[in-house]
Amino acid sequence: MHIILAAPRGFCAGVNMAIESLEMTLDTVGPPVYVYHEIVHNQHVVQRFCKKGAIFVNELHEVPPQATLLYSAHGVAPEIRQLAKERQLRTIDATCPLVTKVHLEAIRYAREGYTILLIGHKGHDEVTGTLGEAPEAMQLVESPEDVAKLDLPDDAKVAYLTQTTLSVDDAKRIIEALRMRFPQITAPPKEDICYATQNRQEAVHSLSVEADVVLVLGSQNSSNSQRLKELAEEKGIQAHLIDEAADMEDTWFSNEHTVVITAGASAPESVVQECVTHLQERYHATLEERVIRDENVFFPLPKELRVLGSS
Repeated sequence: MHIILAAPRGFCAGVNMAIESLEMTLDTVGPPVYVYHEIVHNQHVVQRFCKKGAIFVNELHEVPPQATLLYSAHGVAPEIRQLAKERQLRTIDATCPLVTKVHLEAIRYAREGYTILLIGHKGHDEVTGTLGEAPEAMQLVESPEDVAKLDLPDDAKVAYLTQTTLSVDDAKRIIEALRMRFPQITAPPKEDICYATQNRQEAVHSLSVEADVVLVLGSQNSSNSQRLKELAEEKGIQAHLIDEAADMEDTWFSNEHTVVITAGASAPESVVQECVTHLQERYHATLEERVIRDENVFFPLPKELRVLGSS
């Protein structure tokens, strides 16, 4: 067996910032620290923080008044911020700056009188937060078929935005359908799908052609991890989305296989290395890391924590 370890993989700058934010909040404020939704969509990260005293909630009424609340990397709607203020919560905003960018675009387009077509997945935390910025002006589009169903005149004043963790190819198909129906549609000044999502997808595109099996490390509720698995499957390659080495099945592999291993943007490197070690021990696999693109992006901590750290 031969393992090709894809790079870049795993944590992106937004995830690193969110995780460091929660670490610092627990260390300086002390537990319990409440977190609105999962800090990132990965069970290992969430379970580790639960053991340290983080409490993940889906409703603000679960948070005691005046407690410390951290917003996850996926962002929140203005309604949540207002409710937190009313409950006198001490809030720390660990929203990924690339998600914040989409929120600001939604606010601007709504103010300018556009109907905003948000390309994304219903129910995803990021999409829920973005929709909350301008619910009266925004409609969700999940597929090219949805475009034909939009109850809008063909000459409507429309703009589109996208969830940051989409499949680049899927987003392009939907954008093409939107442009066919609305040639006048306004696009964001810079595309919304984040650099890390694109880089990980590019690596799978490039390397999966050499693979018999593609392993994607990530949790089932991770949108960007699901996209990596789907990209390999679209090429007719056996692909599996797993949380850890224990999820692997012997029937997936043979001694002659080439296995590409990658990880979604919220998956820890430790689980990647566990999988590599398992395959090396069981199949005497050789290992090669293949770097498709360098990443050197860094996001600063939220201003609330920068102030806290300097006091």
